[in-house]
Amino acid sequence: MYAIIATGGKQYKVAEGDVIRVEKLDVEAGNTVTFDQVIAVKDADLKVGADVANATVSATVMDQGKGKKVIVYKYKRKTGYHNKNGHRQAYTEVKIDKINA
Repeated sequence: MYAIIATGGKQYKVAEGDVIRVEKLDVEAGNTVTFDQVIAVKDADLKVGADVANATVSATVMDQGKGKKVIVYKYKRKTGYHNKNGHRQAYTEVKIDKINA
C-alpha cells in the first residue's frame, strides 16, 4: 500500500515505514505530524479525487537539518562583475507510520 502526498509544494510517494525528507516543518523531533493533502492511495486499486477526501498520512518527525551546500555563482563578462553565494536548504526528516485511507 502506498500514498501520494503533497507538502511544501512537492509531491511524495510514500509507504508505511519509509523515511523521507520534506521541506522544513515547524515541528520538533519526536512529535507526530499528519499530512492531510493526500492525492492518491493504492492498496488493491487506485483511489483518487473524492475517494481520498478524508484520507490522512501520519508520520513521526525524526530530525531537522540542512542539506548539502549549493554554490550560486553569478558572472557577467567584460564588466568585472561576479558574485558567489552558498545556500543550504532546510529540511525535516519524517518516518511514515500509518496511511489512513
